[in-house]
Amino acid sequence: MSEAVEFRGMTKRFGDVTAIDDISFSVGKGETIALLGPSGCGKTTILRMIAGFENADNGSVMVDGKDMAGLRPYERNIGLLFQHYALFPHMSVAENIAYGLRHRGYERGAIPARVAEMLELVRLPGFGARRPDQLSGGQQQRVALARALAIGPSLLLLDEPLSALDAKLRHDLRIELKQVLAAVGSTAIVVTHDQEEAMSLGERVFVMSHGKIMQIGSPNDVYWRPNSRFIAEFMGRANWLRGRLVAKDATTATFRSVHGWEMPVPAVPALPEGEIDLCVRPETLDVSPVSDAAAPTGLVGRVEDVVPLGAVLQMEIALGGDVRILATQPNRPDRLYRVGQQVQLSVQGHETLFYPAQMGT
Repeated sequence: MSEAVEFRGMTKRFGDVTAIDDISFSVGKGETIALLGPSGCGKTTILRMIAGFENADNGSVMVDGKDMAGLRPYERNIGLLFQHYALFPHMSVAENIAYGLRHRGYERGAIPARVAEMLELVRLPGFGARRPDQLSGGQQQRVALARALAIGPSLLLLDEPLSALDAKLRHDLRIELKQVLAAVGSTAIVVTHDQEEAMSLGERVFVMSHGKIMQIGSPNDVYWRPNSRFIAEFMGRANWLRGRLVAKDATTATFRSVHGWEMPVPAVPALPEGEIDLCVRPETLDVSPVSDAAAPTGLVGRVEDVVPLGAVLQMEIALGGDVRILATQPNRPDRLYRVGQQVQLSVQGHETLFYPAQMGT
């Protein structure tokens, strides 16, 4: 895969604050990546440097093999989709989409056909005469996407593209956005603080913190194989249990907590020595009621809280020693739980995530 974007040794400082700290990465042609991280990690600064709104203190940006140094934003063949769309309120939908075409010397007679093509692409045929204030939030987002794609950009930059929408509309438009990007074959960089958005849109996810890229990988890699405790915590809900791993057999090990209770976990290639912090995702915990007729086969806990979340049931379970963990289960009518009920737990089929025990936690 040839490179569409190369970010070479880029550093950007704002006074005494280093927003981007010697970052290098590349994006393949037609690839969509997601820059993910908390507020202030530097992801939006990267976007602004590629677009030409910020100048680097060191390093260079290459787009399609061309150095962007000295080029103004409008001189770069880059499409931009902003968080709040930035549609011109006094222009119609068609005029908004045509704006970039007119300013880049697109043949005047061909503009109406190009606008109609873009409206078909984003599923808004017949909306050209409307004004932005006559559209829903989701429709405005589609118009902004059509405007960004109309110029046929070498690269599309999307800054928190769905954050202004409600949860259901975000879910639906994530799917549509992914389909549109695949249809046009555009190279795209998505900036987001939302883990679901990053994992659903990005073929690769770049997790950032304090101006650095901490891990690059597929959505599954960064979620199930995080290379640090920070990423394990940032990518989703996590339970942290302190203790040691003890070998049991070829396929399982036993986690022995500092409180004395034990829990079977999937085996690891090499058991670490000393105390560890074990990371257990809530969805990997199998929960079942303790039966009066049979001795429990897993770790026993007490249900402290039950929260139905539609298709998922979220439970807080006390294990003793002031330890509480979160478990999520399919919300099934044939398996109901109540506060105070005893349950048994085991970890089901995932890679065991553990890190050296952190002092003071």
